[in-house]
Amino acid sequence: MFDVIKSDLEVLEQGLQEAVTSTNELVTEVGLHIVTSGGKRIRPALCLLSAHGGRSFDLAHVLPLAEALELIHTASLVHDDVIDEADTRRGTATANARWNNQVAILSGDYIFARAFTLIAEEGYDAHVSKRLATLVCNLSVGEIIQDNAIYQASRGMDDYYERIQKKTADFLEICCELGAMVGGMDKEEVAKLGEYGHCIGMAFQITDDLLDIEQTTEKIGKPAGNDIRQGIVTLPVIRALEVSPDAKELESIVTDMGMTDEMVERALAIVKATDGVDFAKDKADAYLARAKAALPENLPADIREAYEMVADFIGDRDF
Repeated sequence: MFDVIKSDLEVLEQGLQEAVTSTNELVTEVGLHIVTSGGKRIRPALCLLSAHGGRSFDLAHVLPLAEALELIHTASLVHDDVIDEADTRRGTATANARWNNQVAILSGDYIFARAFTLIAEEGYDAHVSKRLATLVCNLSVGEIIQDNAIYQASRGMDDYYERIQKKTADFLEICCELGAMVGGMDKEEVAKLGEYGHCIGMAFQITDDLLDIEQTTEKIGKPAGNDIRQGIVTLPVIRALEVSPDAKELESIVTDMGMTDEMVERALAIVKATDGVDFAKDKADAYLARAKAALPENLPADIREAYEMVADFIGDRDF
């Protein structure tokens, strides 16, 4: 789906490695381990696609922004892994598992700083820096909201949508919006691509939550049912708490901080026995339809096709 920007993404990979290279050998080793541990590069790809859709595309000008967006995402995952005490991500040892929590946290801080250094060096409009600062704030707020709600059998879908907006949708919205702006689109087009990014972001997080329910550990590269184990109630579970005849049992499991593997398996079985999975899929599909409808009419055909393929990928992905 990113064939149209394949060469751009190859340059981006090199740039990411250069961005985390330090005069300190350990900092470089940890940074390279983190940025080369896989990832779909959806965020910088969306930024690059948006820039290509504009009237003044310049790879050298947009690349630091795309790199900064991926570095911010990467740094946030490093911190998440420490909080979650995760040993693996995408099938690879996390920084905290390979080294320790202190090295991981400080490496995440270093990568955040490198992202904003790239923005400062390129001399973008102040709006870019402000939006990226807002993005990091929202990522933090989303995690705080989630942490404050763990091991609670919340049935509040509005709270769930607010959380995933701050954790994921705002990020993809900003990727599309800033890429379009730097690429020379007008305000209306920038707003439309921002709407596209918001909608695929909401759908992306809903499908991510579905994978935690549906897929195996081997498929998704992290323990299946991990959200439930960590007391994080996602949309399929919220729905199951509303409609399942076993809702009280499910509630007792998701609120138990000492839940066992057997309890997690039972919770998954209860959720799968309801329409929770289909309910969440329908919500994701509705967001994806909105995303496609939001695309500006005058986008180049190859860029529009790529955007539509991204939406289809999110709807169909199983990893």
